[in-house]
Amino acid sequence: MLLRADFNVPLEGDKVRDDYKIAAGLPTIRFLLRYRAKIIIASHLGRPEGKKVKKYTLLPVAKHLSKLLGVKVEFVDSCLGFKVGTAVGKMEEGKIIMLENLRFEKGEEKNDKKFARQLASLADIYVNDAFANSHRRHASMSAIKKYLPSYAGLSLFEEVENLNKIIQPKPPLVAVIGGVKIGTKISFIKKISQRSFKVLLGGALANNFFAARRMEIGKSLVDKESVALARKLRAKNILLPVDVVVSDKKDGSGEAEVRNTFKVKKNEIILDIGPKTMRLYCRIIKKAQTIIWNGPMGMSEARHFKYGTLSIARAIAARSRGRAFGVAGGGETIAALKMTKMEDYMDWISTGGGATLAFLSGEPMPGLEKIVK
Repeated sequence: MLLRADFNVPLEGDKVRDDYKIAAGLPTIRFLLRYRAKIIIASHLGRPEGKKVKKYTLLPVAKHLSKLLGVKVEFVDSCLGFKVGTAVGKMEEGKIIMLENLRFEKGEEKNDKKFARQLASLADIYVNDAFANSHRRHASMSAIKKYLPSYAGLSLFEEVENLNKIIQPKPPLVAVIGGVKIGTKISFIKKISQRSFKVLLGGALANNFFAARRMEIGKSLVDKESVALARKLRAKNILLPVDVVVSDKKDGSGEAEVRNTFKVKKNEIILDIGPKTMRLYCRIIKKAQTIIWNGPMGMSEARHFKYGTLSIARAIAARSRGRAFGVAGGGETIAALKMTKMEDYMDWISTGGGATLAFLSGEPMPGLEKIVK
């Protein structure tokens, strides 16, 4: 059985820094082990662009998975060829092999049929448990399904089930959107604003809306393409911060000062939402029956500029699990939730960033084709 997982996790040297995605894949692996399946795990890591790059090897991931499962995960330093064929041929029931990074092969990102066919030849069944990569038309996500009967893993099934509750929400729906570039979120903002009570914007993403309205943003992060896109989004239910926290240093090492959004100075940089905005956004969140959150409200990794993100994280987590259905997604969003130690209060934390936005925007999801109707 070929299990396409998404173990694209951050590493520090030869150690896994954050194993959230690995942990999300454990139920499927344990289920398959219960039935003594021979499991061949395939994943990608980083962007090696079709070349073997040492820092992107999946060996540390295989070792970490072994510890989490309490069983040996054999690592093969290739994903095709004689060495892989030999290892698979020797497999006994209930054993696990992890292949080397799929993106070491150029055929993966090109959705190459030959590469997909060679990968498919290793198994008799294909299981996709990599929701976070399912918006990519890659060989291990798309072309491979031409050659093997294909099924959804438990994590992927839960992702679709929970995200469908945002597509058909219990009103009122409140969307909280932060981060940096609007370009990657334009379709999502358009779609979500049509079914939301309010869309609350923050982070550098909001700077583009300020600039589109010709407001002074000083030296804040912004790009011309995103400003042009922001001008086209004029929905009345899209709210911008009413005050912000600024500094004179981009790295967040400077002193923090609160400013009305109309009183930002030319030498200042917007790095967080202000206290009035926090209170306003939290009051709106308390009215929600359904909540979707993607992206921090500011430079949440900096000591002085994390409070806007943390206040929103606490408000959403406190509202979830009963009073409202709360979903969060995206790496920085999950990191912020972990800082509050309230991630267990969320109804669902999506492993996807771009994939979550694509799914909720109704964009093509090649990895779900022929698996999810």
